[in-house]
Amino acid sequence: MPHYLKLGAIPRKHHIRFPRDPAASYLGEGLHYEHVVTTEGFDRAYSILYHLKPPTRVKRVELFREFALKPGAPLPLRHHHLKSAGMVRAGDPYTGRVPLLFNDDIGCYRCRPATAMAGGYDFYRNGRSDDVIFIWRGGGWLESQYGRLRYRQDDYVVIPRGTIYRLVPDDIAQEDYLIIESTHPVRIPARYLHPEGQIRLGAPYSERDFHGPTEPIAHDAEGDFAVLTKDRGRFTKNIMAGHPHDVVGWDGCLYPFTFNAGDFEPLTGTVHLPPPVHQTFEMSGFVICTFAPRYLDHHPEAVKVPWAHDNTEADEVLFYVRGNFGSRRGVEPGSFTLHPQGIPHGPHPGTTLKSFEHQRTEELAVMFDTAQSLALTAEALQMDDAQYPLSWLG
Repeated sequence: MPHYLKLGAIPRKHHIRFPRDPAASYLGEGLHYEHVVTTEGFDRAYSILYHLKPPTRVKRVELFREFALKPGAPLPLRHHHLKSAGMVRAGDPYTGRVPLLFNDDIGCYRCRPATAMAGGYDFYRNGRSDDVIFIWRGGGWLESQYGRLRYRQDDYVVIPRGTIYRLVPDDIAQEDYLIIESTHPVRIPARYLHPEGQIRLGAPYSERDFHGPTEPIAHDAEGDFAVLTKDRGRFTKNIMAGHPHDVVGWDGCLYPFTFNAGDFEPLTGTVHLPPPVHQTFEMSGFVICTFAPRYLDHHPEAVKVPWAHDNTEADEVLFYVRGNFGSRRGVEPGSFTLHPQGIPHGPHPGTTLKSFEHQRTEELAVMFDTAQSLALTAEALQMDDAQYPLSWLG
């Protein structure tokens, strides 16, 4: 997770008396309510929040709907090209997520919301997974119990599980997302950190590139506030007695943050460097990489597209954000390619010789590699180019 952050008012030590203002409308026991949010039990990153009222006051619980990721159909082992740019706008940023690829570690969705919030609930919480929302297009504010956080185009918005949040877009008609749900916590790769926990000099980013909430919210309101919570196979609606964003202050290393793909510092070698140099985040079971605009390999005889490759222990997925991806023909912004483990893939015919002409690439793409094989949903198969496996014939 990113570095330690403190926002708003907190007491000088953990778990000591922190009195409320005697003039407050709801005194309860006259104290702020300390709320500890931990990962891996109590062994990894945590934050401590201070609420105006207990965060446990539930007035009513309702099953909203059941939900299950299912493979679309039996398939042979082959490469896939999914074209998602033309998806019809539907739903909101939470229930409007269209599932495409999944295994036990990851769920990959596209979302082109038609509304900022559907009827029947006010906030969203992923109780099972960390959300990584890549902002393909759009911008706005993320509001959570940690405060307000600005997001913009090309941001990764990383939201730890259990966070009660909502997106407040500047213009809902512009919002367009790639969403990755991670069963395991999203972390900075261990090799980027020195033993004291600071990001190493020479890593592709620094602490300055990570942005946490900047404005506390601390709503002091009673009423019915509906939180839609997603867990393994269902959505549940919890009606809370008080506004869930009533935190006057917090500190720790667990909170929503943004990292912009434009702040990734790509490496270039004399010849082709393998994808781990583009790694951005690390999770158990998969990694996320950023292919950012960069200078290409500068050996006078360098082949500036990747080699043919058997990824024998990983499924490889690329989401094409923009630019001309030099080793691929036929992909477009909004395309996904899935190159599964067990069979090779490589540059398309004609792209190798053409690569000698170029000094730079302006492409931007998000890649994730998974240890477990990925299944495709029925929605993904509707976007699939059945001829893509034959596209290397020339």
